[in-house]
Amino acid sequence: MTQKQLIYWWQKWLRPIVIRFAVAVVLTIGMLGILGSTAFMSYAIAPPTAAAFNTQLVSLTNRIQNDTQITPEVTVYRSPDCSCCGGWIDHLKAQGFAIKDFPTPNIEAVKQKYNVPDNLTSCHTAIVNGYVIEGHVPADDIKRLLQEKPNLLGLSVPQMPVGTPGMEIGNQKDPFTVFSFDRKDAVMVFNKYPAS
Repeated sequence: MTQKQLIYWWQKWLRPIVIRFAVAVVLTIGMLGILGSTAFMSYAIAPPTAAAFNTQLVSLTNRIQNDTQITPEVTVYRSPDCSCCGGWIDHLKAQGFAIKDFPTPNIEAVKQKYNVPDNLTSCHTAIVNGYVIEGHVPADDIKRLLQEKPNLLGLSVPQMPVGTPGMEIGNQKDPFTVFSFDRKDAVMVFNKYPAS
């Protein structure tokens, strides 16, 4: 084979294969933790076509967005003297929420600022992704609210029912209701919990 033929063969056939393989290896090594160990084997057996590469890139982008979604941050305003609020905060932390805790002696001003209806007040007020959370609302209800994104102002568990998160007393659990409320003070049942 002459040098001219070798150069032609390299440029026409071998070079594109080597480049595709090198790109695939570099991308695979970078994505290995995200895509899993089987990704490397699929690239090693057959370098991806442009369509397959685009599909993998879209899939990778979606996985990165899902894996790096920011944990919902809950800003909690509470009385410095209230111990049950700490129990509710611990409940939220255990469910994966990030907490900013602001003890304040003027909790009523916070409730007024965020338009919590007087008949739905409790011992603490929290804000998460623009929603108001009043009282000992279970984390699952907050997660549902954030997932469904209804046109509401927030959720409330009025007063301080025994058995709500942060208000546990042994096995005792009073029935309680999680209410939703909107900017026009319309109140509806969001969830109900029976007594145990």
